[in-house]
Amino acid sequence: MNVTEPVRAFHLRFGSHDLVDPFKEFIEKVLAPKGINHLLLECNTSFVYESHPEVTGGTLTKQDAREIAAVCKNNGIRLIPLFQCLGHQGWGGAPNSILKAYPEFDETPYVPMDAEWPDIFCRSWCPEHPDVNQLVFELMDELIDAFSADAFHVGMDEVYEIADDNCPRCKGKDRADLFAKVVNDMYKHLVTERGVEMFMWGDRLNDSEKMGYDQWEGDTFGTHKAIDHIPKDIVIMDWHYERLNSYPSIGNFIEKGFTVIPACWFKTDAAVDLLNESKRQAGEQGAEDKMPGMLVTSWNGWNKESFERFINRTSTIGCDETLEELDELYRTLDVITKKLANRM
Repeated sequence: MNVTEPVRAFHLRFGSHDLVDPFKEFIEKVLAPKGINHLLLECNTSFVYESHPEVTGGTLTKQDAREIAAVCKNNGIRLIPLFQCLGHQGWGGAPNSILKAYPEFDETPYVPMDAEWPDIFCRSWCPEHPDVNQLVFELMDELIDAFSADAFHVGMDEVYEIADDNCPRCKGKDRADLFAKVVNDMYKHLVTERGVEMFMWGDRLNDSEKMGYDQWEGDTFGTHKAIDHIPKDIVIMDWHYERLNSYPSIGNFIEKGFTVIPACWFKTDAAVDLLNESKRQAGEQGAEDKMPGMLVTSWNGWNKESFERFINRTSTIGCDETLEELDELYRTLDVITKKLANRM
């Protein structure tokens, strides 16, 4: 990853044709003025796919993508589509549109549709199904072409349904081997064949026991060993949303040879602490270029009112918990982009 200035990245889920205009205004009036230069746009199945209309689960069109991409380009923002791979194929036992259209891809088809955590967090597709990659690659290609993207984020966070004992293809196989297989399959298609840069979340590559993380920010059953079996030019986004005593995974990714971008959410103090600690670890290794910036994520949900709140800044104190989170997210975005602007 070659950068001439600090990466100031922002993430949001987006898949609505009706919200394209306020979203473009949000990019021009909020993200660009704050110096955001990378936009991670999580589309998943919310795009209107022409190659596979049966998996379309949203209303964002190819023309919408072109308009958003043009606004980003005009404002010096690198747009990176995100498509959740392997895990996050729905919520709880409820499958997403891919597994509804292709139930044979489901790693755990026996789990009831109404199952909830802790019985299941969310479904995965089977990494050993012989037909799943062809479908997924065609969906990725559509997003890359629609957004004229030179990079792609494959997700891969919070994968828990893998090597299931009831899967005829995966039963008994090593979870790290299966996880690495998916990463390497994606890399071959995206980097080798399409020539785009590949990004992914880092949590499944973090050894929870060694690093003191919980089961969300790290792996507790074996996928972390895949870290030594995937290409080092994949950019890792390592998320930590609460303030912790330490974040040893940042230094570990750098030591392993990866470029790592720490990712925060709306809590300002936690975000600043993560950024400062990440900078310190990179500096200790003399590898500041391996920690080029930070990503601010937004999992708050976006609608017309949310975009207008950011654009107009009519209030700084929310009247309910959701608005208070949005207000703190705005403060975090403001603080982090300013700190990054003064970094180099």
